[in-house]
Amino acid sequence: MKKIGLMSDTHSYLHPDVFRYFDKVDEIWHGGDIGNTALADKLEAFKPFRAVYGNIDGAELRVRYPLHLSFEIEQVKVFMIHIGGYPGKYAPGIKEQLKEYKPKLFICGHSHILKVMPDPALQLLHINPGACGIQGWHKVKTLLRFELSDGNISQLEVIELPK
Repeated sequence: MKKIGLMSDTHSYLHPDVFRYFDKVDEIWHGGDIGNTALADKLEAFKPFRAVYGNIDGAELRVRYPLHLSFEIEQVKVFMIHIGGYPGKYAPGIKEQLKEYKPKLFICGHSHILKVMPDPALQLLHINPGACGIQGWHKVKTLLRFELSDGNISQLEVIELPK
């Protein structure tokens, strides 16, 4: 079993409570728009860290992290990209990538909208953790925690960070 802490759209701001909420996770995943290498360094020093770069991330982050990640953990195939859309309204080219890789879990960021929804047609769960930075139009900063075990995704928790 692996406990995952999921975040996106920090835009160079790392809320101090992230460390408390992610204290018991095994890995932290970031859905892009990290903002700067100092923020990534802090998260990497804290826990094993997987990330994709986002549209605001500069060259230093783009050489460090890929545009998209595809991997398997605890028998769950994962595909992560910053700009992905959601079931019924995927970004251009994403549906084809999902059909090719066939993940069980599709993660993206970008919209700053917390969204968790199944895609029965592609047999996957789409997750966008919203945004936890201070830039953008979102009113609430959000993180997600969940567990992966034996091909299952469970114990999904939404965390609202204090203002």
